[in-house]
Amino acid sequence: MTPEQVLQAVPQQAPFRFLDEIVELDSEHIVGRYTFKPDEFFYRGHFPGDPVTPGVILTEAMAQTSVVALGLYLCAQTLPGDELSKWTTLFTECQMEFHLPVLPGETVTIVGEKQFFRRMKLKSRAQLFLADGRLAAEGVLAGVGVQRGK
Repeated sequence: MTPEQVLQAVPQQAPFRFLDEIVELDSEHIVGRYTFKPDEFFYRGHFPGDPVTPGVILTEAMAQTSVVALGLYLCAQTLPGDELSKWTTLFTECQMEFHLPVLPGETVTIVGEKQFFRRMKLKSRAQLFLADGRLAAEGVLAGVGVQRGK
């Protein structure tokens, strides 16, 4: 799969997709970018007058890149034909550290590195960088591919 095909296959959609583009992708790592638009729904209440991106949203952005998108790419290498469309990813593990706030309008770069992938389970180390290169968040995220409707 190409990065564009992987991006199209990511099931999350607006207003809950936090991956604009995939800039690097191979069987060991992924690099994605997302720009947090000033009118995102969560800024209205977090915090009015001084908005900051919630940590749970940063975690979701990192998971969409380092678990969902990378997982789709890896699964596509092991599943025959159109079988990939019959699977979805369930989030199974999260250990996060937050270092800096992410403000409205910020473009972040998310780097995911595969720690292991077997039996449709992916564990990744993820890092989220601000546009100036500073590390804003990092952690270990995991998910497992399961057949839809089962």
